[in-house]
Order: sequence, then structure tokens, then C-alpha cells
Amino acid sequence: MSEIIAGVAIPDSALVTEATELVREAAPPLLYDHSRRVYLFGTLQGRRLGLTADPELLYVGAMFHDLGLTETYRRTDQRFEIDGADEARRFLASHGVPEAEIRKVWEGIALHTTPEVPYRLEPEVALVTAGVETDVLGIGYRELDPADVAAVTAAHPRPDFKRRILAAFTDGFKDRPDTTFGTVNADVLEHFVPGFRHIDFVEVILKNDWPE
Repeated sequence: MSEIIAGVAIPDSALVTEATELVREAAPPLLYDHSRRVYLFGTLQGRRLGLTADPELLYVGAMFHDLGLTETYRRTDQRFEIDGADEARRFLASHGVPEAEIRKVWEGIALHTTPEVPYRLEPEVALVTAGVETDVLGIGYRELDPADVAAVTAAHPRPDFKRRILAAFTDGFKDRPDTTFGTVNADVLEHFVPGFRHIDFVEVILKNDWPE
């Protein structure tokens, strides 16, 4: 029987069970609970926006979106979002999911820190971002039924979440600072890593090898 939180069913399938176990094993409770809330809030925001995603694909996108912040799946040569997207691709391919469906999940994860663009794409892409924006940035928070918000946070609490998620972000990409170029992640490092200064896009243009 499916677990239901705030009227949202967690898909009852082998794929979802394996995805849950993978993330529970790799991620600390902070990221596990956050990722589950992203699925729940993403689905709730989808209902408000008139967007319906495939529940399994949205679930995997939500659950894998921060795997690049974990010790197991973290790399140092690419953006953390791509770490999670690549692992989702491997995971879904191993379950025989068609490439067209895998692409939606990959893009949902890879683009979840990119404003506006995900909302022009499929619901499986848009609603990962919607869930992240609700849980981390508070975007759309007041548009949801307070009873639904209370049910989600009762199932997956967020004690001291703002401070703790910022610490997780910092730990997740402080050893690959150049990968934050042009992203919101550079803001995190400027706040919490002494001496870090983001790569300036204007300086890149003015100081590159072209003579004029």
C-alpha cells in the first residue's frame, strides 16, 4: 500500500523502493528528509499550477537531486547538480527506463538551481525545481494549504534547516569552487569560505585572449 502524506502518494514500486534505499544509505537525514519534501512539495505545487508529472520519475528526480552533496556521489570536476543527474541516469538505465524518460529526470536535477528555465520544460523537470524552491527558498510556501505544509514537515521535519542546508551546500562544493561559476552556488561560498571571490563574468570577457 502506498504511503500518503498531505494527500500525496509515495509511488509503491520496486524502482521507488530502491531509489529510497539508495538515498537513505548515501545521504544524511538532513538531505534525505529534504529530498522527500521536494517530492511532496513539488507534487503539491504541481496541483496548484496545473502540472502533472509521472510520479516515479518526479520521485527519482527529487530524491537524487542533492546526491552530489554526499560523500558517495560527490565529484570535484563538475557541478554538484550534474553528479546527481548522472547517477539518476545510471540508476534509471539499469531499470530499463527509456532514454526519453531518463532525459526528463536528468534535466530536472541538472537544472534545479537554474531560475525560470525548468518551468518551460516538462512537469518532471519543472516540479523538481518547484519543490526545491518551496523547501529552500520559500517560493510558493504561502500558496500551499498550511495543513499540507504541516503534514509534510511532520513526516519529514526540518529542524534548523536554513543553517544546516547552507552548511551542506558549503561542504558539497567548497573543494570545486570553479564549478560554481555563473550559479547561485557561488553566493554560498562567498558567505562561508574565507577569501573566496566568485569568478566575475565581466572580468572573463575583458581579460580573455582576444585583443579587442
